[in-house]
Amino acid sequence: MTSYVKVQWLHEFAEEPVELFSELDGDRYEVRKVEVYRDGRLDWADASRQTNSIGLGEAPVPDLEEINVQEEFRAKSITAAEFAAVWVRARRMR
Repeated sequence: MTSYVKVQWLHEFAEEPVELFSELDGDRYEVRKVEVYRDGRLDWADASRQTNSIGLGEAPVPDLEEINVQEEFRAKSITAAEFAAVWVRARRMR
């Protein structure tokens, strides 16, 4: 079953994303991913596009509870429509 996750990353690194959106397959592997940067820039990856700055994870994404144990992360489930909106925005920027 496909699921969607948004993770806020609370940090001060200028070159790292502050939000991560992932579409996950039934085994929690990333199918598509969008990263949002502090300056408003968006980058994306899927099975056909990965770059030096973004790629799909090689391991399953942990459960939300496991992510949220780490103080610098705030993870939550989102809808397919919410993911689709950020995916379309990211694709238009490239």
